[in-house]
This record gives sequence, C-alpha cells and structure tokens, in this order.
Amino acid sequence: MSTMPLSRASLKLDLAAEVLRCGGTVRLRAWGASMLPSIWPGDRLTIESANLEQVVPGDIVVILQESRFIIHRFVRMEEHSDRTTCLTRGDAMPHDDPSTSASTLLGRVTSICRAKRTFSPSRQVSSIARVFAWLFCHWDRFRSVYLRAHAFFYGLDQEA
Repeated sequence: MSTMPLSRASLKLDLAAEVLRCGGTVRLRAWGASMLPSIWPGDRLTIESANLEQVVPGDIVVILQESRFIIHRFVRMEEHSDRTTCLTRGDAMPHDDPSTSASTLLGRVTSICRAKRTFSPSRQVSSIARVFAWLFCHWDRFRSVYLRAHAFFYGLDQEA
C-alpha cells in the first residue's frame, strides 16, 4: 500500500492547528476576500488559541474546516440537545456560514499587520465598512478593482 506524500501547505496547516490546540499563538498571511474590508489579502494575522467560552460575538475567529482555515467573524453560539455549535460569517458574505462543531474553533485573531501598521481588530464593524462589505459582496467589478489597487499599493503583486 503506497501513501501519498503530504503537501507542504497541508503540513503547515496541521502544525498551526496543533499549536493552537495546545494553547499557542501562530502568525499567518490572509489571502481570501470574504472578510473585506476588515482583513485584506496579504494582511499578516496573529492568532491566539481560544475556545468557545473565550470568544464573544464580533471576534474574528479561526475555524478548521475541510482541511483549511476559515477566518470569519463569530456571530453566536448555538446550544443543541446533543452538542454546541458556533455560527460565523465573513464580513463580505451575504449569509452566515453553516454552523460548525465547537471543537473546530481554534483561536481568535488578536492583531492584524498591514504594511507597516499593526492594530487590533475591532469587534464592531463601522457603518462605512458595512457599506464597503456590501459592495464587495454584491459587486464583483468593484471588488476586483479594489483588490488590484490594494495589491499594487502594498506591493503584493510582486511577492512570491
């Protein structure tokens, strides 16, 4: 029986997940657009281990789902007769994510580094950020232009 070698990305994901499960902190680069304008592709995130009892609505959390990290805003905890689940949503997404088991929650984003500026993410999304998130969600051309401008301004198109 032959085994397929694990990819380098898969090994990094497994290691980061294990560090978070053991109470550690990891730093990683964000690449998706689902959290625009709160998190931009290329932002460097610091993630500290956290469980469901340590997060509150509005926190940006990390969930391990289908062998990848989902970094979205925590909406609420749901109690079911046999288990507890958490509900999340990307700022630029039209609907909440499907609920996931509380055990998939690995941590909370505690800082975002963009260019040379580091800041803590806000639990509240400002009115103007909500407008931009709606535009990013519903207007592909708007999102595409802004992502290209952001990549050009921050030099992300030149990174390997």
